Amino acid sequence: MFCELRCMIEKKGKPLAKPQSPSKPQPAGEAAPQRRTRSHAHRRTDTHHRPTPAARFALPRLAMEKALVERLEAAVARLEAVAASGASAARDFGGASASSDPAILAYDDFLAEAFGRLNAAAEKIGGTVLEATSVLAEAFAVAKDLLILAKQYPKPASMANAQDFLKPLNDTIAKATAMTEGRRPDYFNHMKSVADSLHALAWVAFLGKGCGMSFPTAHVEESWQMAEFYNNKVLVEYKNKDADHVEWAKALKELYTPGLRDYIKKYYPLGPVWGPAGCAPPKAAAPTPKAPAAKGPPPPAAPSAPLFSTDKSPKSSQPKQGMSAVFQEIGGGKDVTSGLRKVTDDMKAKNRADRSGVVTSSAAAPAPAKTSRAGTFASKTGTPKLELQMGRKWVVENQVGRKDLAIDECDSKQSIYIYGCKDSVLQVNGKVNNITVDKCTKFGIVFKDVVAAFEVVNCNGVEVQCQGTAPTISIDNTAGCQLYLNKESLGASITSAKSSEMNVLVPSDETDGDWVEHPLPQQYIHFFQDGQFTTSPVSHSGA
Repeated sequence: MFCELRCMIEKKGKPLAKPQSPSKPQPAGEAAPQRRTRSHAHRRTDTHHRPTPAARFALPRLAMEKALVERLEAAVARLEAVAASGASAARDFGGASASSDPAILAYDDFLAEAFGRLNAAAEKIGGTVLEATSVLAEAFAVAKDLLILAKQYPKPASMANAQDFLKPLNDTIAKATAMTEGRRPDYFNHMKSVADSLHALAWVAFLGKGCGMSFPTAHVEESWQMAEFYNNKVLVEYKNKDADHVEWAKALKELYTPGLRDYIKKYYPLGPVWGPAGCAPPKAAAPTPKAPAAKGPPPPAAPSAPLFSTDKSPKSSQPKQGMSAVFQEIGGGKDVTSGLRKVTDDMKAKNRADRSGVVTSSAAAPAPAKTSRAGTFASKTGTPKLELQMGRKWVVENQVGRKDLAIDECDSKQSIYIYGCKDSVLQVNGKVNNITVDKCTKFGIVFKDVVAAFEVVNCNGVEVQCQGTAPTISIDNTAGCQLYLNKESLGASITSAKSSEMNVLVPSDETDGDWVEHPLPQQYIHFFQDGQFTTSPVSHSGA
């Protein structure tokens, strides 16, 4: 349409040719009328004073054509402005068409394939594992929404400016983390694997090389290494025992490596695609007043809390408080010492009788504070428990100062969970499936046989004695652990993480009844050689 108007303008700008009138035929036999000739000077003078008819009509016609061209130019300019505003409106509401992006479609295919296997295993297990898997799927869906929304956002200047953009993802990660807090739930390792692995989705906040985080593919691998510790616990615990749990753990690992890692490497190696610098971030879905159609689209309403606000005038208008007010008063040139009192001789410490350097017996007063702290600990401790729940799980909780705790009637299908005990000793007289000691202080336990694993988590100063067999012993986030193994349990696999002061005592081969102590290392040296890191424990001289 614009091209046709341009052509019309060009045609209107050309001068029209004057049509020639046909010559009148002369009758035969008549001589042609002779022309009246004038002198050159007379003809030039006559033309100057008397314009021809063609000249008289050409001047108004050119003025009309010029006015017409100006009107058409103005009309075309208005149409082009309307078209430009319509294109910008289409760009503003382009979020709906962003879902047809090949990268987003590939993301859907990737999730359908990866979560199909993961959900199938979670549905067979059920319970909290299925709930944690649903939270995992919700987090990946939120990450997809953020990828679509990023194309409508200008790139944030820093990570602090991207907090509102990442709030939906942070809320989902907090929901998964809340499932692992408090009392240690069933399938704790499953939920811990999910909660720690969700930090890999923070790659959608990558803003560049200097933003403080690794590149997206490296960030996914680093985050999975943090969650792999608990995922391996699931594999070890249910190996040759329950194939559904093993399948779930393997599917969770393949979701991140190579699944998410390879997808990011192909479509987003340098982070998400952000909108142009001049575009405004999309508003939240809130009702806005409609303007009349004749006046064009209404201006966007200003949000209550803009995402990238740099206005600091409200803070500067408020009066300073605290130490800022003190320094402001000192620097104001005022007489700040006018309100101070003078220190007299009797107020000085060297002249006061009650400030002598002799320590009296009254200084021993802080001793009752220990009793008060002990009372506080006892008041925070819950109800003591030693019971069998649902015929499958022994629960020992909040036992303080009990040295005679014992579990006699147990079988290999039952598990034992010990929580919040202090200064107590428990003896297990029988074979059980697994034993977990959680958040205990100065606690001792003696057991015979364990089918799956024995775990010590978040404890301080515990002693463990195995009188039978235990295939796996795990020590996690514990300070001070004395582990006694007999000859039958020397083949146990001991795993430790974030723990210190760990000693393993084994019976001596030379003499009966003596124990040989072997400290487990907690410091390591890492060397880079032959293209990879080699780790070895620190050995001190004389050790």
